[in-house]
Amino acid sequence: MTPPVTTSAPITPLTPTLQRVAQHLANGLTAKKIAAKTSLSAVTVRQYMRDIRESLHCPPRCKPQVIVHRLFTTQQVASPTADRPAPSLTPEQRLLLRAVAEHSDPRDIAVAAKLAPADQRPALDQLLADTGARDTTHLVILAHGWKLLPTDPAARSGASQ
Repeated sequence: MTPPVTTSAPITPLTPTLQRVAQHLANGLTAKKIAAKTSLSAVTVRQYMRDIRESLHCPPRCKPQVIVHRLFTTQQVASPTADRPAPSLTPEQRLLLRAVAEHSDPRDIAVAAKLAPADQRPALDQLLADTGARDTTHLVILAHGWKLLPTDPAARSGASQ
């Protein structure tokens, strides 16, 4: 098995333009909303998001929540502040939270969270409900605000797997 590409190369610092787009992404905006807010074309925003993903060494089909997690762990954007206290999560929910932040493929999330693939979606739905998150990207943003996810890149467990 070859080692994950994402852990071997140093992260490329983002240009100021990419950093502005990345901060919007880290604030939970979609590409379409970023385009509307910045007056950039949707095509330009999608290209900037590809550039951000490549700078962070994320795989091509990487989900937004993984990119957001990587933005926070590499300190490319400002970490969020919690607007409410962290919920009490079980160790299983914390494991699922970390798996969602580090993996894009549902099977990889299930394996990392030590769940049967059929149990992954219901467990994630429960985690979203327990945290009050709108979606998985919002979940990762909230978790970083609550300091429930590691911010040290060395503490990551290979996000591309």
